[in-house]
Amino acid sequence: MKKELLDILACPQCKGKIEPSEDKSALLCHACQLSYAIRDGIPIMIIEEAKPFPSQQSA
Repeated sequence: MKKELLDILACPQCKGKIEPSEDKSALLCHACQLSYAIRDGIPIMIIEEAKPFPSQQSA
């Protein structure tokens, strides 16, 4: 995904910053703990289709 596109995209739920996952298959919002899939090079930025991901912080 092009950097220019990543610079203008925001999480549709909190309007916060998103970043690509390590394998580049999704966009991640760490504030909401949501993962937005990328299908055929197109990010699916629909809140209802986002999947939660576990926090990487340990208690």
